[in-house]
Amino acid sequence: MLDPKMLETLMGSIEEQLEGFKNEGKDKIFSVKSGGGLVEVKINGSGEVIDLIIDDELLEDKSSLQVLLISAINEANKEADNFKKESAMTKMKDLNPFK
Repeated sequence: MLDPKMLETLMGSIEEQLEGFKNEGKDKIFSVKSGGGLVEVKINGSGEVIDLIIDDELLEDKSSLQVLLISAINEANKEADNFKKESAMTKMKDLNPFK
């Protein structure tokens, strides 16, 4: 049985690691192209769009531009989420306080 001090230390360690999970990947850049490269969206690990590149030929086709932008943004967010999940799962395997 764990004594209260040990449990408190363990919980503090777990909280620190969970906070680290949130911050991990903030500086990572996820880049996605859609429409065969006509639209490129780059987001950071926080899900903020940091760059957007649109081919000139799309500027006259608003509906296609909208569809491709939505597609690229959604895909970039999925990539960022998957990175966070995979990273957390890897780290959770290492969170065994009873080693």
